[in-house]
Amino acid sequence: MNNSYKHSLSTNSKIEQISVNRCFDGEQHYYCHESTATKTPMTFSIYLPDEALAGRRCPAVLYLSGLTCNADNVTHKAHFQQKCSELGMIFIAPDTSPRSHDAHDVANDERYFVGQGASYYVDATQAPWVEHFNMQSYIVDELYDLLRSEFPIDSIGITGHSMGGHGALLLGFKFPSKFVSVSALSPVCAASESAWGQAAYTEYFGDDKSLWAQADASQMIVEVGQQYASILVDQGAADNFLAEGQLQTPKLQAACEKAKQPLTLRYQAGHDHSYYFIQTVINDHIEHHWRMAQMG
Repeated sequence: MNNSYKHSLSTNSKIEQISVNRCFDGEQHYYCHESTATKTPMTFSIYLPDEALAGRRCPAVLYLSGLTCNADNVTHKAHFQQKCSELGMIFIAPDTSPRSHDAHDVANDERYFVGQGASYYVDATQAPWVEHFNMQSYIVDELYDLLRSEFPIDSIGITGHSMGGHGALLLGFKFPSKFVSVSALSPVCAASESAWGQAAYTEYFGDDKSLWAQADASQMIVEVGQQYASILVDQGAADNFLAEGQLQTPKLQAACEKAKQPLTLRYQAGHDHSYYFIQTVINDHIEHHWRMAQMG
């Protein structure tokens, strides 16, 4: 690592480095920090190509993971590092929810689609969730500003898988001034109309359906209209969650048509909801965000 970069990161830094591993022409880093938004420790991984390690400002993509995942899943399984190394792209993967003992106890819920690891990247308004489950504020305010202050980031695009795909679409359209590009992999497209989302939103927001609507990606797209030159969405055609109605992909297509938002929606034959599918399409998403960054 460039010595001046290492020194600048450690001086008065709000983050603590956990690990560093050389990977292609760059390094895979892990960090932790104390979050004011969640009132818990939070961790994230970040891949820094050599250009960034030398202090050159690079485009970045922020990846939001799905239910039950943390930063490890995409970092270890998606194989994005080689493409990011080739393009000079930074790749960031935060955790999916608060994970401290206190937060887990307060949000005492064993349903994998509601409790720890299932924040939907929203700010909860109902007890006991409201104290710690403030992932919208964490992602778009706290982590966003922290990343820009600590790393040589030029612009940020947002993507994600499943619940994280919902988060990418929702936050990308809710805060378009923060992100230059949006994509998603097998996203939950209409959380307020899926069994998973309804269970989570009943806990996080209670019965206030206006808050549910503000946390529904397809409804947000219709509300704000076109925000991007194009968005890319890949969906496995053999995804059992698609068949069960948890993803509601046609509602995203209808929302984009109504909002006049250009959408490239690809159904990938034979592919399911797993990281084998993510490995198959992740390079296309990295290239999408790189191209959008060059246009911006």
